[in-house]
Amino acid sequence: MEEKSLLVTAIILLSTAVLCVPIFKKLGIGSIIGYVVGGILIGPHGIRLVTGGTEIMHFAEFGVVLLLFLIGLELRPQTLWVLRKPVFGMGFFQVAVSSFLLGGLIGYLFQLGFIPSIILGISLSLSSTAFALQSLAEKNQLNTSYGRSAFAILLFQDLAVIPVMAILPLAALEPGQTAHSGFNFYKLGTAITAILVVILSGRFLMRPLFRMIAATGNHEIFVALSLVLVLGVSFAMEKVGLSMALGSFLGGVLLADSEYRHELEANLEPFKGLLLGLFFLAVGMSMNLEILINHPFLIFGLALGLMSVKGIVLFVLGKIAKLTSDSSSNLAVSISQGGEFAFVILNVAAQLSVLSKETTDYSIVIVTASMILTPFIGIIKEKVIDPYLHEEEERPADPIYEKNRVIIAGFGRVGQIISRMLYLHKIGFTALEHNADQVNAARKFGHKIYYGDASRLDLLTAAGAAHADILVLAIQDAELSVKIAKMAKENFPNLTIIARARNRSHYFDLMELGIETIRRDTFASSLELAEETLKDLGFLPSEVKYFIQKFRDYDEAMVKDQFKLRHNEKELIAYSRNAVRQLEEAFAADMLQKEAS
Repeated sequence: MEEKSLLVTAIILLSTAVLCVPIFKKLGIGSIIGYVVGGILIGPHGIRLVTGGTEIMHFAEFGVVLLLFLIGLELRPQTLWVLRKPVFGMGFFQVAVSSFLLGGLIGYLFQLGFIPSIILGISLSLSSTAFALQSLAEKNQLNTSYGRSAFAILLFQDLAVIPVMAILPLAALEPGQTAHSGFNFYKLGTAITAILVVILSGRFLMRPLFRMIAATGNHEIFVALSLVLVLGVSFAMEKVGLSMALGSFLGGVLLADSEYRHELEANLEPFKGLLLGLFFLAVGMSMNLEILINHPFLIFGLALGLMSVKGIVLFVLGKIAKLTSDSSSNLAVSISQGGEFAFVILNVAAQLSVLSKETTDYSIVIVTASMILTPFIGIIKEKVIDPYLHEEEERPADPIYEKNRVIIAGFGRVGQIISRMLYLHKIGFTALEHNADQVNAARKFGHKIYYGDASRLDLLTAAGAAHADILVLAIQDAELSVKIAKMAKENFPNLTIIARARNRSHYFDLMELGIETIRRDTFASSLELAEETLKDLGFLPSEVKYFIQKFRDYDEAMVKDQFKLRHNEKELIAYSRNAVRQLEEAFAADMLQKEAS
């Protein structure tokens, strides 16, 4: 009977995830909210399909354990060293200042003790790594200045969870105690000893054991050993009064530099994703929905207050880090919500009687509300606030006092490589870039670059376009690139234009303006990769060089012919298909000739 019940519960949980998560991802709210809302719907405060939220939470916490193990695997010393300034600078101050402000406000407003206020302040200062990184990745913002800053802060927050989880059991009340009398130093000594044992075991026992198992070639045993490692270390940490999360994190860090890191990641990723989803479902099921129903304005008001405090701290940190106001506000909106580790810390604190059940329930509901609000605040900022901010904060173009033979419009990857080559040959150039973050980043590395929009005639004139020899169009935005090319052709007829084209459509638009020197993105690098592939397959270097050059010549001639047919889709498709067949026949003839000789 119990076996059937377990099976039915598993079907309900998986069905809820399958139904809710795609809907919430489609709405742009994110999968985590989908899991939490799904848990609320089926839990004891919803339609009561599943009532054992607390029991499921104990099992689902292994998802967090595996997440921390994988975070530990990523934290190689080299990675931390490269990111040391943003991680231990911005990250530390965000957690420290937010914890201090939130803990102080909570203690003052709700008359809580020192330790509960600090625990609440720290847990609420943490943001959702999974939620924020997923959102930034979906919007292609991870490589922006605020995306990189958000990643660094989230990384420090993940690190900060470890000492918090280690200290929590030491702050727990002993049986019979009615107040906190301080930390148990016997427990502290035992914990430090256990950590040292784990470190030494990982260094001298686990790596040789992994090497031995890997030598057998049995993948299933390797997966089993990976799980035994994570669960074994976690269990050992729990037995000495520390958290399972601390043990799993330590296990990951110890293997971060090992040759089995990628194999371990691949083996554990599916388990982590499934159990994390189960964890968030359990959070939803264990959330006290009556609190939200009875006090909706209080809960959402406190959630907005939490996000406001963290948002202000993040905005100020962004300005201190010399981000623009727009980037600083994006940073504030993207990671001002509460996070998944708040659920973990709050639940552990409640189990250890560091926090009361009522305080924990209210805090979990507030964190969940802040996560629900985040996408909507982002939409409001993007649609309502950003247009006004951009109008008011339009930065004036830098004054240009030099005249050079070459003007480079766009200082991204392409523009920077061209500029370096010109610099090495002592050829002067004037680089223009309209992305303020890109300008600031380039100047940090010593590049001389001017902020300004190259599509403005007055700026091109100030840059000396009337007397320059060449304008290099290195801009990725096809529409803006064509606009600049058209303006330059009309106003500076003696200026030679060398352009970068994102695709064939962009290529055709530039050709239509009479620009002769155009190079397509990735075409040359793709041919180089094809060349290396053929060489590795055993073709002679002389043959490969001939084939690559033949393909290049044929493709470039084909593009010029396609340009003539660009307005007749039917003829363009017919020509392209025929051209591909002709190229195949030409290469087949070459291969036959090679075999005959």
